[in-house]
Amino acid sequence: MSVSTAPSSGTAEVGPIEEMGPIDFYAIEFPHQHFSGEALPYFVDLVDRGIVRLLDLVVIAKDNDGTVKRLTVVEAGPNLAVFEGATSGLLDDEDVVAAGEAIAPDSAAVLMVIENRWAAPFAMALRRGGAQLVASARLPVQAILAALDASESKA
Repeated sequence: MSVSTAPSSGTAEVGPIEEMGPIDFYAIEFPHQHFSGEALPYFVDLVDRGIVRLLDLVVIAKDNDGTVKRLTVVEAGPNLAVFEGATSGLLDDEDVVAAGEAIAPDSAAVLMVIENRWAAPFAMALRRGGAQLVASARLPVQAILAALDASESKA
């Protein structure tokens, strides 16, 4: 990934790093290449309220034979059309290949890079104080629920 600016269509120009919140990458798989669109209004709301900023979005599909191809957001369906043109160049061909290897045949995936604008003031204060992030992880909800269930059964 290389840093550049992001045009309109749900995105904003990337500011100086000192002003940015944490950046996350997501690869969301859709079995049978079915985009229901059910979650989209929630994401659009987060973007509209400035909670997150979409920096890059790529849609891919993997055929039954394992062939991976990029789709335009319009090809993915009308649900994603609101993000047509949302590209910054952060996601490159290597990201597409890696995501294609991670998803199952007859699936599609939305790859996205977002800035967590809600955390920007906190992140800026840490940077001003000389702190830096040295590790980060996302914990799967299923694992957390299982751990909580296990600790409750021991109590």
